[in-house]
Amino acid sequence: MELYPIPFVYSRFYGVNFDFYTNLFPFNKEMIKYDTLIFWTYMEILLEELYKTDLQIDKFHDRKLFLDENSYQINGISKSGKSALVKNYLLSLKKSSYLYIDCIDVRIDIKELNSTLAEFCTKNKIDVLALDNYTDAIVFPNVTQLITVSEQHYQIDFLETLRLYPLDYEEFLAFEYKYDSSALNHFFQLGGLPSMQKVNADVRSIYVQKVLQSALDIMEFDVLCFCAKMMAQKLSAFTIYERLKNSRKISKDKLYKVFDALLAKGYMHQLQKFNHPNATKKLYLCDISLKTALTIEKHFGRLFENMVFLELLKSNVECYYEDGIDFYLPDTEEIILCMPFADERSLFKKIEQIEAFIFSYQVKKITAITMNREGGISHPLSRVEMIPFDIWAIGD
Repeated sequence: MELYPIPFVYSRFYGVNFDFYTNLFPFNKEMIKYDTLIFWTYMEILLEELYKTDLQIDKFHDRKLFLDENSYQINGISKSGKSALVKNYLLSLKKSSYLYIDCIDVRIDIKELNSTLAEFCTKNKIDVLALDNYTDAIVFPNVTQLITVSEQHYQIDFLETLRLYPLDYEEFLAFEYKYDSSALNHFFQLGGLPSMQKVNADVRSIYVQKVLQSALDIMEFDVLCFCAKMMAQKLSAFTIYERLKNSRKISKDKLYKVFDALLAKGYMHQLQKFNHPNATKKLYLCDISLKTALTIEKHFGRLFENMVFLELLKSNVECYYEDGIDFYLPDTEEIILCMPFADERSLFKKIEQIEAFIFSYQVKKITAITMNREGGISHPLSRVEMIPFDIWAIGD
C-alpha cells in the first residue's frame, strides 16, 4: 500500500501561510499535527476528496420512483436517470451524512477501496453510502442506508430492488413547456431517455449509438441492432443466430448468452403468448429512440405498438399477446389494440377477426389506442372505444 505524505510540516519552516495548504488539499486543520509529517493512503485521499465534493445535478424532474430511508439496489439501462435520482435524494440530506462514489472512476482501486472504506465511513460518521456503477467486487461497509446503482441486477437479499425505466409519457410531460398536441410529437422524436432533452436534433441518433456502444460490448450492440429491425415481432434467440451466423463468426451458446444479457439488463423485453408459454415471444425495445438510432427501416405501426407496450410494462400490468391481438390483460378482461389511424369501420373489421377470442374469454372491454381519434362502436358483450394515446397514457 502506497503512503503519501501531506506536503508540509510546521509552516514556520517554509515561511508561508498555513491556510494556503489547508485550502489547496482536501484536509481539515484538525487533521494536521504541526510538528509531525502525516502519511495517508492514496485511497484515503481520494475518499476525502469525494466526501467533500458538492454533488451537482441539472434541474430535476420528479419520477414515479422515489427513495426513502430504506436501502436499495437500483437497476436500469444507461441514461435512464438512475444517477440523477440518487443524487437528488442525497441532496435532501445533511451534507456530512452521506458519501457518493462513482465506481467507474479510474482513480479507484477496488482492493484499496475495500480496505479503507469501512474505517472511513466510521470515522466520518457516514450514514448513507451510494455506490454508483456498483460491481460485486466491492465489500459493503456497515452504514445505516446503502444504495447501489447498476445496469446488472445482483442477488443482494438485504437491498430492495427498484427498476428505473426510461421516462413514460406522463413523466416526459414534466419536461414540456406546455401540454398540447406537440408534446406527443416530441415524445416520438426524443423517446424516454431524459438526457435526450438536451441533445440537438441533428446528432440524436449518433448520441444514442454512442450511449449504447459505451454500455454494451460489441456483440451485444450488434444483436441489439438486429433486434431493432424486428421490433414488435415474434423473435427467438435461435432465429437471430440463424440470421447472423452467416455474416459473423459466433457460436450458438455465445449468442444465447448475449440475448439473455440484453434481456436481463433491460435493453429488450419479451411478451409471452397467452396460455402458450413455449410459443415464440414477441420482442420489444427498451425505448422507441433505439429504433430510429439503430436502423433506417420505418414502420410506424410497430413503433406505436412498442410505445404502448412500454406504458403497460412501466405500469406493472400483466399482459400477453394473442394471434390478431396486440395485448390481452386477463386481470381486467381487456383487449388493447394498437391502431394509430383507426376509424369506426376499420375497428369493426378488426373486432370481427377476433370475435372467437372475445366470446371464449368473455372480454369485457376493448380499447383501440389511436393517435388522435376518439369514439366507439356497439358490441353485444364488450365495451369498445377508441382513445388517443396521450389520453390513455395519463389516465387512471
